[in-house]
Amino acid sequence: MTKTDIATRVYNHSWKLDPIIRSLIDTDFYKLLMLQMIWKLYPDVDATFSVINRTTSVRLADEIDEGALREQLDHARTVGLSKKEMIWLAGNTFYGRNQIFEPEFLTWLSSYKLPEYELSKCDGQYELNFHGKWVDTTMWEIPALAIINEMRSRSAMRSLGYFTLDVIYARAKARMWEKVQRLRELPGLRISDFGTRRRHSFLWQRWCVEALKEGIGSGFTGTSNVLLAMDSDLEAVGTNAHELPMVAAALAQTDEELRNAPYQVLKDWNRLYHGNLLIVLPDAFGTAAFLRDAPDWVADWTGFRPDSAPPIEGGEKIIDWWKKMGRDPKEKLLIFSDGLDVDAIIDTYKHFEGRARMSFGWGTNLTNDFAGCAPTEINGLKPISVVCKVSEANGRPAVKLSDNPQKATGDANEVQRYIRLFGEEDRVSQTLVV
Repeated sequence: MTKTDIATRVYNHSWKLDPIIRSLIDTDFYKLLMLQMIWKLYPDVDATFSVINRTTSVRLADEIDEGALREQLDHARTVGLSKKEMIWLAGNTFYGRNQIFEPEFLTWLSSYKLPEYELSKCDGQYELNFHGKWVDTTMWEIPALAIINEMRSRSAMRSLGYFTLDVIYARAKARMWEKVQRLRELPGLRISDFGTRRRHSFLWQRWCVEALKEGIGSGFTGTSNVLLAMDSDLEAVGTNAHELPMVAAALAQTDEELRNAPYQVLKDWNRLYHGNLLIVLPDAFGTAAFLRDAPDWVADWTGFRPDSAPPIEGGEKIIDWWKKMGRDPKEKLLIFSDGLDVDAIIDTYKHFEGRARMSFGWGTNLTNDFAGCAPTEINGLKPISVVCKVSEANGRPAVKLSDNPQKATGDANEVQRYIRLFGEEDRVSQTLVV
C-alpha cells in the first residue's frame, strides 16, 4: 500500500479531497451487526440519538465553524455503499462464519443513506440530534463523532506551516512506535483498533492500523473500522453496544420488563447470530446489578467486555462470578476497551495472564494521542470525551447508568428511577479523560 505523507496532505488538502466520511462502512463493525438486529426485530421503533460533549470546558461551537460542520454532515448523508463494498460484506467471512449478513438485509442496506439531522448552538456547545426510526438513526453515531473530532483537529492545525505539521506528525509517529515496541514484548497479546469515533483523522487512523499490522504482527487481531478492515485485509471486529439494552429498557412497560431488558436483548442476539458473537457488555445499568440477576445461561457465553469499571477491578468481578457459576475462567474471554493506553494494557495483561483469555480494544489513545506533539501547546489536539447516545425510544427517555456515574446519560428523573431499580453497588465516580 502506498504510504501517505500526512503532513503534506493536511497542508494541501481541501475537504473535497479528504472528506471526513468517505464510505458508509467507515464505521464500527458492531454498528452493522446491531443494525441487522434492529432491522429484523425493531423496524418500527423510533429512536433519537444525541451528541453529548462531556468535556464541558471545551466549547465546541467556538472551535468548529458551523457552516463547515454542516458541509461535512451534509456530505455524509450523500454517502452510500459501493458495489465493491456490497460484494465484500456479502462474501467475506466474519468470525469464521459465511454470510453473517442476510441477503435481504444487504439489499435494504444497499440503498441506505443517513437521515436528516438537527443542529443548533447553546452556550458554546452544539446541540446535534438525529430523530427518526431506530433503523435509520443508529448509523449516525460513529460518523457524527468522527466528524466532530476531526474538525477539531483540522481547526487546530489550519494556521500551521508545513514544517510544523511535519514535526507534529513525526513526533506522533515516534510516540506510537514506542508504544508498539513495548506491546510486542507481551507474548500472546491480542489487540485490535477501536479508535474510529474519536480519531484525530481518517488518514491518521489508517496509518496507526498499518503500523500495528507491521509492528505487532499476528498479535494485531483486526480493526473495528469496517472500511479499514476491507482495505487492509484485516478482520473486522466488534459485537454489540449499550444502545440495545438502553432501547429495550426504554420500551419496557413494567419494572419487571425493565430489569429483564439486558437479558432479553442477549436472547435475541443469540437467536439472530446462531450462537456466535457471544460477548456480554454488562455495565449499561451497572455490572454488579447485571451479575446479581443474570440467568445461569449467561455464564455459557464466550466472554465479557467490562467497559466502564477500571479494567483490573472489573475483570476480577467477572472472574469471581464465573467461578461462582461453576465456570472455568481460563476458558473464558475478557475484552478490555475503556480508555486504554500502553501502561494500562501492560498492567492488565500481567495481572490476568494465565487466569483468563484476554483481548484489548485500543481506542482514543491509539488514534488521537497528539498532546504535547506540537512545538507549542494546542488545545485542539487534546482528545475530549464526546459521545453520541440514544436519548429517546418511542418518545420515552433512554438511560445509561454505567459503572462510572460520570458516564451516566438520560433524563435526571429517569436516571434516579433506574438507580432505585438496579441499585448503585460498585458504581464509583472516576475522572473522564476520553
